[in-house]
Amino acid sequence: MTIRIRTPEEIGYMREAGKILAACHDHIAGWMVPGITTAEIDNRVEEFLYRRGATPEQKGYKGFPYATCASVNDVVCHGFPNGTPLKPGDIATIDIVVNKDGWLSDRGWTYQVGSVSKPVARLLHTTHKALMKGIQKARIGSTLGDIGYEVEQTARQGRLGIVKSLVGHGIGRQMHEPPEVLHFGRPGTGVKLCEGMVFTIEPVFMLGSSGAVLWGDDGWTISSADGSWGAQYEHTIAVTKEGPLILSE
Repeated sequence: MTIRIRTPEEIGYMREAGKILAACHDHIAGWMVPGITTAEIDNRVEEFLYRRGATPEQKGYKGFPYATCASVNDVVCHGFPNGTPLKPGDIATIDIVVNKDGWLSDRGWTYQVGSVSKPVARLLHTTHKALMKGIQKARIGSTLGDIGYEVEQTARQGRLGIVKSLVGHGIGRQMHEPPEVLHFGRPGTGVKLCEGMVFTIEPVFMLGSSGAVLWGDDGWTISSADGSWGAQYEHTIAVTKEGPLILSE
């Protein structure tokens, strides 16, 4: 396993992609109203990126046909955008990888449509909290196990299931590079972090405690096995001398 170490200049290129990605997510937050469809969001995202000289890296990746992954309610990851109108109380995760001049940035975010139930609000809050606690461990001298432990403990404290088969990953010129970033683990174990590493942290939590999932017939869509709803929050992170640098905000 060769983990690529990025120079400050290369990290700067990825940050430019990340700025476009963050701006796109800012727009999505405003689009996420009852009646909109994930297909419409997908079209708007693609147009937004092209207008800024960027492209959606997912589109065409291993045959994936869309600019975004759009996962609604019990679909927890890699959902296909479709023409079903979103309803008040729904949640939708929109995951986008932006390519700007050959450099990538990756961010997924779960949005609520109008008001959501208290359990769903807790799911969203806790999953986002886990992401941010994991990011705080992305420091020189820490390990991937330190990140995984923080994420896992947050899920346990919130009585939520972790989808352990879905992991973060290195990123740069390719969407998926070493290392894999697990969302569970033991402190002090795994790859030791050093300056210039760039990877995603992207926990997927479910209201169901098992975290078990099922793969759809399309080969992409991943849904909860028990029908419970899931949420995902993801950022692209660089390990720097100054600490964790979020490239996708």
